[in-house]
Amino acid sequence: MKDKITVSTSINADIKKVWQYYTSPEHITKWNFADPSWYCPSAENDLKVGGKYRSRMEARDGSMGFDFEGTYDDIVPDQKIKYSLQDGRVVEVIMEPVGSQTNITVNFDAETENPMEAQQKGWQAILDNFKNYVELN
Repeated sequence: MKDKITVSTSINADIKKVWQYYTSPEHITKWNFADPSWYCPSAENDLKVGGKYRSRMEARDGSMGFDFEGTYDDIVPDQKIKYSLQDGRVVEVIMEPVGSQTNITVNFDAETENPMEAQQKGWQAILDNFKNYVELN
């Protein structure tokens, strides 16, 4: 059994906007990085069961980069996205409207290369970037 990590946030926006900004490549490239020294130059999203999600993350100084890719296992529009990464780990994103806000919880299988605390901080930073992007746009 793999260790699970959870990150979450509440966004001051309705579920439709949150879903659109979370799943549309033109928005993903604006928020999908954990630190300002990185960026997301490209993203592709075939949002259907069996479809693929792919984003490129790169250091702004060009020193490193990687592709993040998964295949969708389950999608419930405006509620849930579940996908499997290339290494078999599973990610589940739950979105819940609460009044005029949307709560997002991301549960994911930890990987073994980095400490769990570092993984949690990195994924939380990306989710915080997402929150800020949605609320400012």
